[in-house]
Amino acid sequence: MRAAPGWVVVVAVSALAAGPAGGPWQTSVGADHPLVGVIWDVKAGRVIDEAALVGRLAAGRFVLLGEKHDNPDHHRLQARLYGAVLAAGRRPALAFEMLDGDDAPAVERYLACAPADAAGLGAAVGWERRSWPAWPQYQQIADLAVKAALPVVAANLPDHLARAAARQGLPALPPELAAELGLDQPLPDALRAAMAKEIADSHCGFAPPGMLEPMILVQRARDAHMAQAAWRGATADGTVLITGFGHARTDRGVPGHLARMGASHVVAVAFLEVQAGKETAAAYAADLDAGTLPFDFVWFTPRLDDADPCEKFRARLDTLKAAQPPATPGS
Repeated sequence: MRAAPGWVVVVAVSALAAGPAGGPWQTSVGADHPLVGVIWDVKAGRVIDEAALVGRLAAGRFVLLGEKHDNPDHHRLQARLYGAVLAAGRRPALAFEMLDGDDAPAVERYLACAPADAAGLGAAVGWERRSWPAWPQYQQIADLAVKAALPVVAANLPDHLARAAARQGLPALPPELAAELGLDQPLPDALRAAMAKEIADSHCGFAPPGMLEPMILVQRARDAHMAQAAWRGATADGTVLITGFGHARTDRGVPGHLARMGASHVVAVAFLEVQAGKETAAAYAADLDAGTLPFDFVWFTPRLDDADPCEKFRARLDTLKAAQPPATPGS
C-alpha cells in the first residue's frame, strides 16, 4: 500500500482553556455536573486543558471528532477544534460520516464553484431528506474548510451499498471492495460478540436476531470505508473526520481499520454527555462495554435532554411503520 498522502486527524472533542472548558453551553441538562467541560486524557488518567488537546491533535496524523449526533454542543466544539488546528498552521482535509460516496460528485461540483462558505452544500446533497440534525449544525464546521479552500470528503459507505449489504450480506458488495475494506477476513469471536451486543443495545432490543449479522457487516463496512476515505482524501497535513463517537472507538471502529492500513499517529477524541451519579471518567467505560474508555481523549458536555433513548427509538419505529403502505391480500 502506498504511503498515506498526509496527516489525518481523528477527533471527538476538545477546548482551549485551562481546566473545565467548552462553554457557554447550548444544552443545559446536567450543566452543573462536576465533569462538564472536563477534557480527560485516557492514557495518562488525568485532566488536561484545551490547549494541550489542540497540541496533540495538531501533531496527529489521523484525527477523529466523535459526537453524539443530536447534541448541538458537540458540533460547536468540533468546529472550534478544527478551527484551532487550522489556526495552529495545519491544513487538513475535512471528512464527514454524514456524507457518503454517493454524495461525492455533488460535493465536488459545489466546491468547484469556489463558494464563499458551505451554506449551499446541504441543499446540494439533499440534506433535508435525511435524518441528521439540521445542516447549520454541520455547516459551521464545513465553513472552515470551504473558506480555507480545503477538501471536504464524503467519507461514508455509499448508501445503496449499505442497503444492499443489509439485505443480502457480503455477496452484495463488489469483491474487490470487500477485499480492500478487509471485509473478507473473519472477525474474532469476541469482537463479533461485542459488536452484536452494541447493535442490539443501540436498537433497544428491536433488532431481529436474524438481522444482527448483516448489521455487523454494515457497521464494519462503514468504519472501513471512512478510514479509507480519510486516508485517500488527506492533504499534506492529513484529515479531520467528523463522526459518531461509536465510530471513533480505539478498540474497534475507524482507528482499527486505519491501523490495518498501516496508519500511525491516530488520535481519537469523544464528546460524551454527563450522567447523574457518574462523577468519574472511569464510570463511563461500563456504558461502552469496555474496561477503560475506548478513546484517547474524552470531552464531557451537558446532555441534550433526559428523554429515554429507547422511547425515542420506539417512536421512530412507530412513525416508520405508519408510513408503510398497508399490506395487500395475499402479500
